[in-house]
Amino acid sequence: MEKLVLLGLAGALGALSRYGLAGLVQRLAGGSFPAGTFVVNMVGCLLFGLVWGLAEDRAGLGPQARAVVLTGFLGAFTTFSTFMFESAALLRSSQWAYALLNIGGQNLIGLACLLAGLALARLVP
Repeated sequence: MEKLVLLGLAGALGALSRYGLAGLVQRLAGGSFPAGTFVVNMVGCLLFGLVWGLAEDRAGLGPQARAVVLTGFLGAFTTFSTFMFESAALLRSSQWAYALLNIGGQNLIGLACLLAGLALARLVP
């Protein structure tokens, strides 16, 4: 139960951090390019790699702390970092087809699903 509470708190902090950083960057950048989301995704990838690397190399984070930081905080901050980490893991293990399927599939099928959802929403009275 304690792990779930910590995950929830870390998730709330991650969501609030995403909202704050993305909004700040977008206000500073202006324009129609989603700079706020871009920066959040890149910061999330950097933090995911840093935390994972430190946890793996130095064993400084136990499994529960790693789950709270990576799944709770960074999962709410951006799932893009997890997507990139999993894609990199496939590339590191020379699973080229799976890496291509993951990267291409999630982007293309994800876009198609979003467009399908928008179309379905228009059908709702």
